[in-house]
Amino acid sequence: MASNYPDDATQSGVRNDGRNLVQEWQEKHQNGRYVWNRTALIQASQDPSVTHLMGLFEPKDMKYEAHRDPTQEPSLMEMTEAALRLLGRNPRGFYLFVEGGRIDHGHHENRANLALTEAVSFDDAIDRASQLTNDKDTLTLITADHSHVFTFGGYTLRGSSIFGLAPGEASDGKAYTSLLYANGPGFALSGGSRPNVNESQSTDPEYQQQTAVPLWSETHGGEDVAVYARGPQAHLVHGVQEQTFVAHVMAFAACLEPYTACGLAPPGSSPASPTAGPGPGPRPTAGPGPHPTDAAHPGPAAGASLTLLAGALLLLLGANVP
Repeated sequence: MASNYPDDATQSGVRNDGRNLVQEWQEKHQNGRYVWNRTALIQASQDPSVTHLMGLFEPKDMKYEAHRDPTQEPSLMEMTEAALRLLGRNPRGFYLFVEGGRIDHGHHENRANLALTEAVSFDDAIDRASQLTNDKDTLTLITADHSHVFTFGGYTLRGSSIFGLAPGEASDGKAYTSLLYANGPGFALSGGSRPNVNESQSTDPEYQQQTAVPLWSETHGGEDVAVYARGPQAHLVHGVQEQTFVAHVMAFAACLEPYTACGLAPPGSSPASPTAGPGPGPRPTAGPGPHPTDAAHPGPAAGASLTLLAGALLLLLGANVP
């Protein structure tokens, strides 16, 4: 990449082969915009001449929301809004995938405060996406790819901080927190037993919850995860399904092969041109012509778009965004 990161001279990114991938991307997309801070992202998303947008805001992972500099690094909500505003200009619709990936990282570190703060940030992104899309033409799916060995317990009283202590003491005479993990780096011994904990420690955003089994990184869990849906074909999301079912729901809603039933005319109608149904027969007539934000793949326009946001996952299939 470039010899140094734009706003951090200590972070280099030189490739052994000398290629500058950012520059190559810019040469490929003449109306594209490369951004590396919050201000530039917002400006680019509001510029109607921008057809492609790439943001690289950190040398590695994005900062945890609790550590983020709001003047320099965009939030998940702001990145989601920028993506929707850019993609929403395409009359052919769009598919957007957004992941609140640092929720997972916080849990792996046994830092529940960081993980749950990330979950709130993800919720903010979902809320903003719902404001910028219309559930009449946008399918939104929210789900997760796995759980964590993360527990809520201790019969905590109503009104208590979720990050505080459980009432009473454990059988070893020491306090314990409402939030715990089955395994991970939070395991510790002090004098042959687990250390005591107080309210001041447990409510610290950097506090590492205690665990039962020592591991360098906490593991995923095996519970079923929820899937929430709104918009076209949302009724297909119900009951208990295999995870792969989610992809088929999205494909069906977007009328992607092999699901071409959306090309069939409604009963009793007289379409002006042939439409495609299952099996052999005429292909659908082409929709709107190519749009600058399309990838270079010909084909008919999707009847409705998908948007995918995840944090789990937030999946959006959408049409135009205001």
